[in-house]
Amino acid sequence: MIVAIVNFKLPQPMNLAQATAAFEQTAPKYLGLPGLVRKHYFVTESGDRAGGIYVWRTRAAAEACYNAQWRAMVTAKYGHAPEVIYVENPVVVDNVAGRIEMA
Repeated sequence: MIVAIVNFKLPQPMNLAQATAAFEQTAPKYLGLPGLVRKHYFVTESGDRAGGIYVWRTRAAAEACYNAQWRAMVTAKYGHAPEVIYVENPVVVDNVAGRIEMA
């Protein structure tokens, strides 16, 4: 599996309630997205940066999502272009299911 860490600077600090409202608007776009296992939205404690931590089945699926149209949408909505960092995810500790998974 591949984890993509996406973050972007916000034009103005955002509190948790504001971030939640903004993320609720875009969340349905990711439901059922091919290759996406899970997405965690985040906003920093200072409220100056936000983004998502995505778990993908493949890097190709991730790259298909982060296309020019997606980048333009994020940039238009939040005022800054997103940064995407890809990392390998060889082992997962799942405390909810009580197991360790190997990718």
